Amino acid sequence: MIITPHRILTRALRNLGPVAVLALALLAPGALAQQAPPPTMEDEIRAFCGNIADAARDQRYLIQKKELDELQAGVDERIRQLEERSVQYREWLKKREDFIRVAETQLVEIYKNMNSDAAAQQLEILRPEIAAAIIMKLTPRLASAILNEMDSTKAAGLTGIIASAAASDQPEDPS
Repeated sequence: MIITPHRILTRALRNLGPVAVLALALLAPGALAQQAPPPTMEDEIRAFCGNIADAARDQRYLIQKKELDELQAGVDERIRQLEERSVQYREWLKKREDFIRVAETQLVEIYKNMNSDAAAQQLEILRPEIAAAIIMKLTPRLASAILNEMDSTKAAGLTGIIASAAASDQPEDPS
């Protein structure tokens, strides 16, 4: 018969009695059970990562939420600034349009009261688009008198601008 540590322990327990067996079981629970192999480094790493995974995920979510809140605050501030600028721009544009309306009316009145030869000399100096706009607002009789006093090349250029402006208002011929 082969003597093993298990047999030795079993015989010793039979000789001690039930109280001794119970005391031994309470003092050394691993003595009767088979010993588990010691955990490897990989098992310890896996257990550690498993224990902190939820906490790490929660922390990542909190950081991402904080970043999103900061970005949203930045976007909200930029929208507020753009709305302020939009209001300022609309106010400026209204003032500009009012000024242009008054200036055009007064400018046309000035040219209406000028002699045609003096008006022609002044309009020759202006940019052709501006001169054409002024001539378009004058009465046809005064406009023709001014154009008659102008250099023929400049008068032809202004007439071309006026004609193209009038043509753009006309719908295209469907045929």
